[in-house]
Amino acid sequence: MEGDAHVARWHHVPVRTTDTSHGKGLGLSLALGSALAFGGSGVAAKPLIEAGLAPLHVVWLRVAAAALVMLPLAVRHRDLPRRRPALLAGFGLLAVAGVQACYFAAISRIPVGVALLVEYLAPALVLGWVRFVQRRPVTRAAALGVVLAAGGLACVVEVWSGLRFDALGLVLALGAACCQVGYFVLADHGGGEGADPLGVIAYGLLVGAVLLTVVARPWEMDWSVLGGSARMNGAAVPAAVLLGWIVLVATVVAYVTGVMSVRRLSPQVAGVVACLEAVVATVLAWVLLGERLGAPQVVGGVVVLAGAFIAQSSAPAKGSAEPLARGEGVVREPAV
Repeated sequence: MEGDAHVARWHHVPVRTTDTSHGKGLGLSLALGSALAFGGSGVAAKPLIEAGLAPLHVVWLRVAAAALVMLPLAVRHRDLPRRRPALLAGFGLLAVAGVQACYFAAISRIPVGVALLVEYLAPALVLGWVRFVQRRPVTRAAALGVVLAAGGLACVVEVWSGLRFDALGLVLALGAACCQVGYFVLADHGGGEGADPLGVIAYGLLVGAVLLTVVARPWEMDWSVLGGSARMNGAAVPAAVLLGWIVLVATVVAYVTGVMSVRRLSPQVAGVVACLEAVVATVLAWVLLGERLGAPQVVGGVVVLAGAFIAQSSAPAKGSAEPLARGEGVVREPAV
């Protein structure tokens, strides 16, 4: 995967169950939409890479172009860098540049399936953050959902095939997981005091683009590839169309819906639902790239779905004054 708002005050106010259920339903829909959008990035990026672009160059194009799309929002919220500089820097470093740079560096040393599994240990790390750093209780259902999602994900990516140990590669993949935790935790801090989360996303993309420029060195890129076509399962597709999908859908839409979902659910719940990205990516690769699904992958996808459902439907821990998911039993100040 590949996440964004500012620290705020939350108002704990009793609400009606119907309002809470509606908020969770909307949050779940946004989380699913984000997983669908993020999951389509690899299917569009792979033909570009096979056409001659380096993976880091694709990542740079993705982030830099998305930053340009969101630039009007950055201008509209131009006071954000002065009021929330640390948060904007953290989001750009972790949720944008960190996740993608660490992941692409990891897959250059270890199998993609292993790197993806390690990265999607992030929901378990989020639970650890909630339990041991924030000192808030977590329910057994949420923990079970994480375990099921991680186990199902291992089947989806077929982690047992081609596994080889590379300490640096595994550390880089774990770095991607930690950066993804930063995405969910930072997104959970959105709302209030006039800091629109969309503005923070815009500045996060700008910061990420600057950081990735140093790493990717786009001046060395073969720009002529973008004027031609790439092959997708034997069919020629304009490279510009693929890049447009990556930028507008797999980045702009994905980040916006992802942030809004975290604010209506919780970091741990949205994190487990985000594991569906791997399922989406695998299915799309089967349909669009001709990469067939095996029986273990189908079973694993079902298990991931089950884990996501159990986690998102979990209730606050019994006897706890603090809700497990901030979206349960509290009213938030509207973001936009």
